[in-house]
Amino acid sequence: MVIKEGDLVLLVHKGSKWLIKVEKNKVFHTHRGFIDLNNMIGKEYGTIIKSSSGYDFYIFYPLIRDFVMQLRRKTQIIYPKDIAIITLYADIRPGKVVVEGGTGTGALTLVLASLVSPTGKVYSYDINVENLMHARRNIEKFGLSNVVEFKVGDVTKHINESNVDAVILDIPTPWLAVPVIRNVLKPGGVFASFSPTIEQVIQTVNMLENSKFSEVECYECIMRQLRVKNGMTRPFHRQIVHTGYIVLARLLAT
Repeated sequence: MVIKEGDLVLLVHKGSKWLIKVEKNKVFHTHRGFIDLNNMIGKEYGTIIKSSSGYDFYIFYPLIRDFVMQLRRKTQIIYPKDIAIITLYADIRPGKVVVEGGTGTGALTLVLASLVSPTGKVYSYDINVENLMHARRNIEKFGLSNVVEFKVGDVTKHINESNVDAVILDIPTPWLAVPVIRNVLKPGGVFASFSPTIEQVIQTVNMLENSKFSEVECYECIMRQLRVKNGMTRPFHRQIVHTGYIVLARLLAT
């Protein structure tokens, strides 16, 4: 795949990563010298480019996880390891209609939109208008604006949509949204919430079990990266291990 003007590329140098837009007659400055972006145009992804100081930088096609981790943040994001569990277990795929409660920076929104595209829809609610504006700008960068509708609203009080395939929450009080969600999900539809504390999980699970939901499950996804070197292979000392708990459930038919 050949790099064109206007493409987004992932620039990598010894563990440091930058997500940049390729533009003519511009340079990108790093701690290892600057890179003339003109020199990227016409090259293939996976090639090496040298900085003005002679250091090698790798040019890669950005993966969805790169987009997530490189987003400009106003709030804490849900990390890729948790997003992977949520989207797989909630069966998010093309054509699905999903409600998201708690847009935040838009990391999960971005992945949901990419998965339901081109025929599905994501309705993303947040009570903070600034969060929605920031997330909208992030989604626009990746050409997914037509898949996402941002809404100012509190999902613990009201959700406009009905007959949706899944509702996914990242809010402080997910249990308060359960009665509302029960009225908007399809029978068999999936409830998912992400919570940083076990107290939130307990209240959410109790509410689900008393609200015509079944298959209630809770997971903590712990992933350790290894430093692989002959005779010295071990986990990295610094890692993001605990991030939160994921609660999942399915709605029973009334």
